[in-house]
Amino acid sequence: TDPVLFRHPMIYLVGNASFDPFDDEKLRLLRNYLNLGGFLLIDDATGEPSSSFDSSIRKMISSLFPNTPLKKIPRDHSIFRSFYLINRVTGRIMVKLYLEGIDIKGRTALVYSANDLGGAWSTNKLGHWKYDMIGGGALQRKISSRLGINIVLYALTLDYKKDMVQLPII
Repeated sequence: TDPVLFRHPMIYLVGNASFDPFDDEKLRLLRNYLNLGGFLLIDDATGEPSSSFDSSIRKMISSLFPNTPLKKIPRDHSIFRSFYLINRVTGRIMVKLYLEGIDIKGRTALVYSANDLGGAWSTNKLGHWKYDMIGGGALQRKISSRLGINIVLYALTLDYKKDMVQLPII
């Protein structure tokens, strides 16, 4: 095991190019991390529907979980209400209108976004936005930030809001 990896409840993998497949030891380590409660957010920064990064990620995930394919995350998932109520998926650019994920023992352990969430969040040293939003401007950036907050809160608290106790007062 890697003691440093297991200190972090969430890890973030972002890319914009293809990459070499993970070796068996790295796949085993990542699988153990996810099976033991870790969370992985994967973000495609290319802004392309069928990017080389997307292809590499899909190969990696199929090696990681050969019997569990990526699935669309439904709109009633806790990710969309863990803090903010969100009714759409965004990022710097709208490639897909949904997130994909892998569930392990009733919890979503891996989330994949094709919309460059990190590009929507990125600022330079002076705090100015690094990248323009493509399509939706400031509202798209705001929703992207809120989605990121929801994903982090879900990763840290899982689906404590699934019981929907707060629904009558929202």
